[in-house]
Amino acid sequence: MRRYSMFTLALAATLLPVTAIAQSVPEQLTDSLSVNGQAMPVEEVTATPLDGIYQVRLTSGESFYSNADGSHFVVGDLYENSDNGLVNLTEQARNQERVAAIGAVPQSERIIFRGVDKPKATVTVFTDTSCPYCSRLHETVPELNERGIAVHYLAFPRGGMQSEAARVMQQVWCADNPSEAMTAAKQGEALSGSASCDNPVASQYDLGLEMGVQGTPAIILPDGEMVPGFVPPERLTAMLGLDDE
Repeated sequence: MRRYSMFTLALAATLLPVTAIAQSVPEQLTDSLSVNGQAMPVEEVTATPLDGIYQVRLTSGESFYSNADGSHFVVGDLYENSDNGLVNLTEQARNQERVAAIGAVPQSERIIFRGVDKPKATVTVFTDTSCPYCSRLHETVPELNERGIAVHYLAFPRGGMQSEAARVMQQVWCADNPSEAMTAAKQGEALSGSASCDNPVASQYDLGLEMGVQGTPAIILPDGEMVPGFVPPERLTAMLGLDDE
């Protein structure tokens, strides 16, 4: 029979409750976190590199930091002071969440421009057919495809789901050939098709809001980084690490 020293047994007795408490904090915060007596819509609670500090992500996509009992909050980004400079850990977490959220969107609900050859990289773009900079970006899509960059469009009507742009984008997604309809709409052509089919425009708009999209175009890189606004092909190529290929 294996023997344990009194020191080992005492140490185990000390550590086990602490470990159990540490492991239960995220669950406790998820279940009990409230403000002014109102339960908060907590999606997930995760530990951070700081002892006793946890990242809280709400169902709305917003996040902040809390101590173990939820009595104190910190709103803002958490940085690591590494040998290579400051690293934004909060943004890294957002990027991972964006990758997962984008990955959950079925290919059938995207409008895809991929070119002839197999893409070297894929960017996802929240777009609005009434947005001038979205049209400008769309004009560069053939060049992006030639550079090996596929473009996957998701809908984000800046004016909300009651806007004219939302109706046009529903027409685009309902069209027999959505990619042709997208190009026509961005060239200012009026679409005659229906906007009443089962389409993902509303759900994609909600997804964009959850991911922090505030304007269009909003380009999501493969690692989840969000780049707002128009980006010229040569710069986007460099950002994807394809300029040396």
